[in-house]
Amino acid sequence: MLTGKTIILGITGGIAAYKGAALCSKLVQAGADVHVMMTESATKFITPLTLQTLSRNPVHIDTLDERDPSVVTHIHLADKADLIVIAPATANFIAKMAGGFGDDMLSTTLLAATSPVLIAPAMNVHMYEHPAVVRNMEILAERGAMFVEPGTGKLACGYVAKGRLAEPEDIVLAVDTFFRGQGKLAGKRVLVTAGGTIERIDPVRYITNDSSGKMGFALAEAAYRMGADVTLVMGRTSAEPPAGVRTVKVESAAQMLEAVAERFDGADIVIKAAAVADYRPAHAHSQKIKKSGEKPVLELERTIDILETLGRSKRRQFLIGFAAETEQVERYAMDKLKRKNCDLVVANDVSAEGAGFNGDTNIVQIYGPEGLIESLPLMSKRETAGRILSVAAERLASAAARSGGAAE
Repeated sequence: MLTGKTIILGITGGIAAYKGAALCSKLVQAGADVHVMMTESATKFITPLTLQTLSRNPVHIDTLDERDPSVVTHIHLADKADLIVIAPATANFIAKMAGGFGDDMLSTTLLAATSPVLIAPAMNVHMYEHPAVVRNMEILAERGAMFVEPGTGKLACGYVAKGRLAEPEDIVLAVDTFFRGQGKLAGKRVLVTAGGTIERIDPVRYITNDSSGKMGFALAEAAYRMGADVTLVMGRTSAEPPAGVRTVKVESAAQMLEAVAERFDGADIVIKAAAVADYRPAHAHSQKIKKSGEKPVLELERTIDILETLGRSKRRQFLIGFAAETEQVERYAMDKLKRKNCDLVVANDVSAEGAGFNGDTNIVQIYGPEGLIESLPLMSKRETAGRILSVAAERLASAAARSGGAAE
């Protein structure tokens, strides 16, 4: 499944480096041409000879150890790579990547590379949750890096918690998923909404919700990685949008509707992941409301339902809606799909642990006109987004094949 692909496997100095042997072997068995780069500390956990034997290529450790005078090795391999996999990625090496350091073979190669990067962190749970580590991973994600979430289990330090390196099989699956997704949406124009809207009461007060925008951002990023031309209409968010996509910033539901309607005719896929306010103040005051002894009364009115509006006016667009529920998820999801003329509805129980607002994980079910298509377990929002877009791409391809067959 990876035949013809050149992969640089970067192994850094954590106890999980021993899993690098199994990962290297599985990538080779899948057909990849694997070039291993190790940090000096990684060689204390596993020998270069082991990785050389499994990869059938020289293992690189020292930038200055040039073996082929016809090339500069770290530039040559950086140009040649289709993907760089860092597994395990220690907290220290993640910091080096975020800071742009190039003081060894692997970090120098990363600076020269233009290929995508897949990072599999592995460390103590407290290290993984440290604000500096969290921020460094956010910086890398903003630059387009992909992550394989660490697993939960017994760590080398004795804790039973999140931080252990994902199993080699899971990392290979992530690699395969990445390559399979490439080009699936090439030539398609994807419109994504993300974040929450702000409905003004006065210049300093407003109504909003807890949406972080992370799910919408993950969907925009996944569509971009699959080759689409992506436009992201974003309201209030607590994260930075992904690299490579066109962004349009809005505030209110009315502004979001206007921005989406303006771009709707040119879109092939429209994903309504934003949490749009259902109500807004009937009268927005132009000046700050002063406190008084009386109980204030806030009169609300309905906002226009953007998803329903798009569903009524769509012609060829593939429309994906979201349903954040706390009960009877399937019933409400299917009702939304039918009432709003969606092609897919992605539903979740936001009261479930790991599936609520602001987190980096989700637990969703994907529904189509025939009912439940797929129920996804707890996984990162990036992984969830990739699966949602894969379902959409498959359905678009099937529809195109049917229409082509009918024309013939």
